[in-house]
Amino acid sequence: MALWRVRATVDDRPGFLAVLTASLALRSVNILAVQVLTTESGAVDDLVVDTPDAMTEAELLAAIERGRGRDAWVSRTDAYGLIDPPTQALTLAARLAADPESLPAALTSLLGGSLVRREQGGATASGHSDSTMRLPDPCSDGGSLVATRLAPAFTPAEFARAQALVEVCRAALTRRLAAATMLLPDGTEVALRPAGAHDLAAVDDMHGRCGERSLYLRYLCGTRGPGRSRLARLLTPARGCTMVAETAGAAGRPHVVAVASLIGEGETAEIALLVEDGWQRRGIGTALLRRLVGLAGPSGFRSVTLHTHADNDAMLRTMRRLPDPSRLDRDGTLLSATIPVSEFAVLR
Repeated sequence: MALWRVRATVDDRPGFLAVLTASLALRSVNILAVQVLTTESGAVDDLVVDTPDAMTEAELLAAIERGRGRDAWVSRTDAYGLIDPPTQALTLAARLAADPESLPAALTSLLGGSLVRREQGGATASGHSDSTMRLPDPCSDGGSLVATRLAPAFTPAEFARAQALVEVCRAALTRRLAAATMLLPDGTEVALRPAGAHDLAAVDDMHGRCGERSLYLRYLCGTRGPGRSRLARLLTPARGCTMVAETAGAAGRPHVVAVASLIGEGETAEIALLVEDGWQRRGIGTALLRRLVGLAGPSGFRSVTLHTHADNDAMLRTMRRLPDPSRLDRDGTLLSATIPVSEFAVLR
């Protein structure tokens, strides 16, 4: 017996897959694995089949055509072709968590038979055609990953899986780039790291220790800070990253003294930070800001915007350490600076 990988499009109607399988069964072809990939032209059936040794490629194609399969593609495979897609995807995700730079190799494995190359600059919009797939490259500034495959044609499901793998890589890279330890002039060590849902209580307590002035400057209005539900959303943004700065507190327990967020949609993100009153003017806010702007590119943003009141001298001093903004807007007492991500390379 011989193993083959088969792809064929069938009408997405009840019974049509049964017609295909019946036609293969008449030629003693045993289906070992099957997945259905929906496309605009119909359902693409992706099969791993076991055929008689004497069966030729032409005979297998003829059996598929008699089973009403269209645009058929067949290729010899081996036992690795029997690995189910969820298992393969989880294995590749685990590999990326340990080594984000292995993304091209992971995509090559995911999109079997594809050539994946890196492109710098140019168009970075994601998308795919039958033979080409373009994805953002989290490991480069403004670069893309381009996958090419002559056959079979890429499907929307494969594109979605590749996008999900890119997001796994982006998350792993964010955690690697964000983590750092800074030493204050008095010898105090402060750990900078990505925040998570488990930080909610500590961050909420930190807000309670902040004065009204600090909270006003952070949230740009008179408030005692956000409620716990909003804080939970800030700590785990759908896109971007939130970081905390922490020191060793009582009994060695971590003590959060600052929180900063990079959150946005599309190509622009907003950065905001809050440092506990007693820890201000010690470089913690600047360090957090520098880490976040360094993460803007890997997070898929092309620019970042910072908002502050015109009388927030500490924030204005911090902003002056950044590259000149491409746009500076003023609305009453509120200043907004927008800076291209490409300018942040010197801060990493």
